Amino acid sequence: MGPENQSSLPWTDLVQLDTDGNGPHLQLDVFGTGFLVRKDGRLITNHHVAEPWWGNDELKALIDHGASAYALSYMAYFPGSQKGISAKLDKISTQADVATLRLEGGLPARSTLLDLDDRSDASVPGEAVVLIGYPTGIEGILARAGPDATKEITGDTSEVKQIVSHLAEQKLIRPTTTQGHIGDVLQDKIVYDAATTSGGSGGPLFNRNGKVIGVNFAILNGFGGSNLAVPVKYAKNLLN
Repeated sequence: MGPENQSSLPWTDLVQLDTDGNGPHLQLDVFGTGFLVRKDGRLITNHHVAEPWWGNDELKALIDHGASAYALSYMAYFPGSQKGISAKLDKISTQADVATLRLEGGLPARSTLLDLDDRSDASVPGEAVVLIGYPTGIEGILARAGPDATKEITGDTSEVKQIVSHLAEQKLIRPTTTQGHIGDVLQDKIVYDAATTSGGSGGPLFNRNGKVIGVNFAILNGFGGSNLAVPVKYAKNLLN
């Protein structure tokens, strides 16, 4: 599932910020990954996907000077579905970079709920893992669609929402799957080497039994052998 998050911030023009004015807004289209876990439409993603300004130093500079950050909307797109589904923010963890959203309007057709495994022996250093997500977001999807499809989809519009809708209509929204191994298991993170990058945030990390053991949340720049996932126990706490 690839959730689309749109957030809006008062724009500073990089020169001056007037906190008393009603000037133009800075609107950002932010992409990330999430996965469905409950029949009531709840899905898991990262806090920094649900609230892109959280932990973002560049946007923090605006907020520290009086800007207000908020999400305009959330739209979730599922493989095989021709339309996106609106979602609402459900809960945010106070302990880790995880959050839950809730779909509005029911589950997509042929949807699959993922099983979570937070047992201590479900995550073992050296064991194989699989990561699913949307690294590089819309750019990665368009690159896999090929130049002809990309030209057709983007030729008449630069609107991100329209481009994503066209991709969904042609059933081109499909996740990327990478494999690797667990490097280390700590109290608050799982270290693994399955490849990912920006846009893959919020993706499920599966163990060899097909259970979700973590939620991808960060990469270590300059060292491809270590990506980081939040242990799924932190996300599971939000579902109670």
